[in-house]
Amino acid sequence: MKAAYLEDSQIHVGDLPDPEPKKGQVLVRTHRCGLCASDAHFLCSGHNMVAKSKEFGGPYANVDLNKRIVMGHEFVGEIVDYGPGSRRSVKVGAKVTATPVMRQGASHGVIGYVNELPGGFGEYMLLDEDFMLEVPAGLDDDLAALIEPLAVGLEHARSGEPQPGEVPLVVGCGAIGLGVIAGLKLKGIGPIIAADFDAKRRDIALQMGADVVIDPRELSPYEPIPSLGMRRPNLVYECVGKPGLLNQIINGVGFGARIVMGGFCLEPEQLYVPSAQMKRLKINFACGEEQQDMALALRAIADGAIDVRPWLGARIGLSGVGEALKNMTDPSSPVRTVVDPRRM
Repeated sequence: MKAAYLEDSQIHVGDLPDPEPKKGQVLVRTHRCGLCASDAHFLCSGHNMVAKSKEFGGPYANVDLNKRIVMGHEFVGEIVDYGPGSRRSVKVGAKVTATPVMRQGASHGVIGYVNELPGGFGEYMLLDEDFMLEVPAGLDDDLAALIEPLAVGLEHARSGEPQPGEVPLVVGCGAIGLGVIAGLKLKGIGPIIAADFDAKRRDIALQMGADVVIDPRELSPYEPIPSLGMRRPNLVYECVGKPGLLNQIINGVGFGARIVMGGFCLEPEQLYVPSAQMKRLKINFACGEEQQDMALALRAIADGAIDVRPWLGARIGLSGVGEALKNMTDPSSPVRTVVDPRRM
């Protein structure tokens, strides 16, 4: 198969062996795959991420960066075949996505971050049939590729246990933050405040359901908001992943606030603990999606309850993956660029 793969800290395009499914595995031909900030982090800081996972435990501990790896975990494709002895619960030719994990003995590997589990930046990939979801045939492939990133935001929104009447604040309007906003709106929670430095991202936040958007250079999002009758947020979702931001939130919020950490910060974070203690704050660390979040994201996109079309930017072939990943650090880049691995 042709694939865009990581080798020697660079993205290359070339031929790799087609994966072969074993029992419980599904061979899928990839139609689309979204580019995630995690892929960009791995391109730039893969050695650090692997080392930290080995030291503290994490999803990258078994990655061998001396071997080629095909990234990409936001995908949709069609079933080509099953491994011997599989249940074959969805018919061959059907369109599917999946939570991007694969059982490996007593543990699980993350598709796109294990050398033997190529992700969606290749023509073919393997899925675990227990984590696979059938996608309606009529759902546009570009939109279907956004099921997984939306599901992450829905999980983060859910993990904050939002209640009616609360005032949530979403800090950072990338895919995770926008997914949180959409998830809160779907639950009828609000008013929702969104904070981001980029005007385009703030505009998309409004389209996803935010009631108030703030440029943090002009107004602190943690203080009482004049347009909300001087109410202030009591549930803050950190969706950026930059060092120092959690401490900033702790110092900025009021008594009894709750904080959900969704941003994936790769550097140590220093906190002044007494500030959080004296305010009786609760901090929850959110992670990836669960199967219920994938199912909800699929339904919400398919029936139009959540419109993710504003996320979409360019559609590229395999030859554009390297450059697109490098450009993801630019805040003016689209929320999601999608790859069609059948194209060069």
